[in-house]
Amino acid sequence: MKFIVTGGAGFIGSHFVRTALNEGWASEVVVLDALTYAGNLANLDPVQKHPGLTFCKVDITDVEALRRAVGEGADVLFHFAAESHVDRSIEAGGAFVHTNVLGTQTLLDVARAAGLPRFVHVSTDEVYGSIDEGSWPETHPLQPNSPYSASKAGSDLLALAYARTHGLDVRV
Repeated sequence: MKFIVTGGAGFIGSHFVRTALNEGWASEVVVLDALTYAGNLANLDPVQKHPGLTFCKVDITDVEALRRAVGEGADVLFHFAAESHVDRSIEAGGAFVHTNVLGTQTLLDVARAAGLPRFVHVSTDEVYGSIDEGSWPETHPLQPNSPYSASKAGSDLLALAYARTHGLDVRV
């Protein structure tokens, strides 16, 4: 299998990439990461020499770079890339909307045009708001409390809309 992984040099994305390659979930993994504050190539050091790893420095809002990087023949795109710090989003929310909403929409368009069989969109529990204890069911209404969580809720809804409108196989 061939995976495309956005945000694959970040903390969570890189763990997924290392596991996918080391456990044989995929024979090829293409990592797309802009290497901003959260991306660090050192996170991929344990698999740097793996013959199935390809790294592309790509901003997920750059449609032409995405088209070249995604290419054809991938089985699934895992979308981990996001602006993700609540406090930073409260200070300046624009970057969160740009990356999380516009970036997700751009990825969905590129995935659809490339005929990718599956799009896995990584969300956050932050979209459901605050809870004193326990957890929300996925059927709970979205109640984001910050620009970060609102932008992630928006990206979740876009992904689901592409599933309904375009028949894209989306998993959130």
